[in-house]
Amino acid sequence: MDDETFLRRAIALSAEAAATPGSEPFGAVVVRDGAVVGEGFNRSRARHDPTSHGETEAIRDACAKLGTLDLSGCVLFSSCEPCALCVAAMEIAGIARVVYAASLADSARALSAVPKEKRRGGDVAALRREAGAPIGQGRMKARQALVAEAVAVLEQWARAPG
Repeated sequence: MDDETFLRRAIALSAEAAATPGSEPFGAVVVRDGAVVGEGFNRSRARHDPTSHGETEAIRDACAKLGTLDLSGCVLFSSCEPCALCVAAMEIAGIARVVYAASLADSARALSAVPKEKRRGGDVAALRREAGAPIGQGRMKARQALVAEAVAVLEQWARAPG
């Protein structure tokens, strides 16, 4: 199968999501060695989970099916260009490549008339700029405290066998 076949499956999932209450029209598939190993679409409203994007759902599905956190060598196909949250999840999982259909600008234009109560949006460009910055340097305020206590737990876990 080629990229367009898998991309069409992601777009079909976005259409399924559009027809599913509590979902938004974003779908994704994870492919390894020419086979779909994970699928998902945005279920943020239904699950009361702001991280339930199509890409993160597909990654969760692939990890569960493969029994691993390592998706090295996998390709993710998405109906829309992934946001910063999804790009970070792909990087953490080891996704090798992403293929997407609509750009962020395309989706922003297409969804511009959607009322805020139906779709909680945000400034995706600002999120992209801030996502890689140290915490507290963006819009979110941050305060660090109880460092020694937290580090002690980390060090104890790191020393534990297995």
